[in-house]
Amino acid sequence: MRRPHVRNQVGPNSTDQHKMDATIKLHTRSIKSKLITIITLIVLLSCYYLLKSKTKSFSKKYGIIIDGGSTGTRIHVFGYRIGSGGKAVFDFEEGALKVNPGLSAYAEDPEGVGGSVEELVEFGKGKVPRELWGETEVRLMATAGVRLLDLEVQDQILNVCRRILRKSGFKFQDSWASVITGSDEGLYAWVVANYALGALGGDPLETSGIIELGGASAQVTFVSMEPVPPEFSRTVKFGNISYNIYSHSFLHLGQIAAFEALRESLVSGDHHLAAAESLEKGIFMDPCTPKGYSHVVESWKLSPRSLTEKNRFVSTLHSRGNFSECRSAALKLLQKGKERCSYQHCHIGSIFVPKLQGKFLATENFFHTSKFFGPDQRAFLLNLMIAGEQFCGEDWSRLKKKHQSFKDEDLALYCFSAAYIVALLHDSLGIAIDDQRIGFANQVGNIPLDWALGAFILHTNAALDMEVHSDWIVNIISDDSLTLLSLIGIAIVLIFVAWPISKWGKHQFKTFYDLERGWYIVTRGGKS
Repeated sequence: MRRPHVRNQVGPNSTDQHKMDATIKLHTRSIKSKLITIITLIVLLSCYYLLKSKTKSFSKKYGIIIDGGSTGTRIHVFGYRIGSGGKAVFDFEEGALKVNPGLSAYAEDPEGVGGSVEELVEFGKGKVPRELWGETEVRLMATAGVRLLDLEVQDQILNVCRRILRKSGFKFQDSWASVITGSDEGLYAWVVANYALGALGGDPLETSGIIELGGASAQVTFVSMEPVPPEFSRTVKFGNISYNIYSHSFLHLGQIAAFEALRESLVSGDHHLAAAESLEKGIFMDPCTPKGYSHVVESWKLSPRSLTEKNRFVSTLHSRGNFSECRSAALKLLQKGKERCSYQHCHIGSIFVPKLQGKFLATENFFHTSKFFGPDQRAFLLNLMIAGEQFCGEDWSRLKKKHQSFKDEDLALYCFSAAYIVALLHDSLGIAIDDQRIGFANQVGNIPLDWALGAFILHTNAALDMEVHSDWIVNIISDDSLTLLSLIGIAIVLIFVAWPISKWGKHQFKTFYDLERGWYIVTRGGKS
């Protein structure tokens, strides 16, 4: 045998074998690297999910709403946690503080509003842990009192508020201090009422409407099945449900504003609004205050025109409490301008209001009046009429002895309140006098029916929705822990499939000696 010849044949084949071995080693190393990467990603996803879930379940967050109402400014500090599925679980109010007067009282001195807002901010800091100030949103929402002011004055007051909130330490943007519309106010009240009742996120027909009677305005908000003109229509989305809602705020028709309008009519001699019996020669009767009550006209808020007429009428203005006459005068206030109605039907003035549908909650001054008279909730309007007639017709001296804890102005107002509520709910909105669909409340359970809480619920949910959509990992794994388990299961299957594939890729090489030709031959064997 010629060994040199044999060695020459083996040389090139040996080189090829080394090259093949190197390629196979690289291929095997690549597959192992991919498997390690897959396992690492699964571990990281699992850790991320567990940490995110633990953080969301146990960390408490806060939000602040400042309600710039007509009679005062109130701060609400709310708390919430993130539950399963990334949904907010709202705690009840952490604390609230009201300061007087309201923002609108600073129309002549906008800078003066700073002291009130600073006091509220300090209260908020005492309720929110210091380390969370920077992520706690604060919003100031001014309502009817400020809406009545000129736009220039509104801006001056808001700019002072913004300056203080910017340096408060809380999370704030200038657009978060604003004058909200009456429709917004009604919508927020509807949200908190149905959240408290457990109806929010369910069948629209199972929701309850809201009728609010504030100081400067009244709001009517409910789901309507009939077509609603776009200027009165609002849409609210909560979860996967959309609600088509009628909402409108009747400015100047709040309890205090309406009472002042009645006084204006009496002092100015506006016989169109005053009761018929007020037309006796030289004598003007006030049917909405009990007999014997002495008017302090100097404290009334009157227009410049009426101020010039004040002295002329003050000596001839007499209280003669009469529920029916007061109700008639209140109805004339509510129906003022009805001749300008351009819709199919206008229940209040020239404003469109669809037929009331479903159950309703009447809040704020409805509730306070109900609490004062204490009538049976099952037939509230009927009992309120009876109680109002008795109160308005009683002598003032007797009423004072019976209700010694009340200020004169506050106590005298209840005659008008009772008559105004009947004129609004029954004579204008068409609620039957014995209708039991309407309840009077300021809270449901231990949840206050305050529009500020409704605003907080909507803004918080909107922010969480944006957060979830911006984090695709959370979006994949936060809905259900089963999703995460499915991902891990799929990964395990992939690993078991990939492993035999990687083994299959390893080739066996065999070397044998060809006796006839006298050299070694290297061949690629089968795959194991």
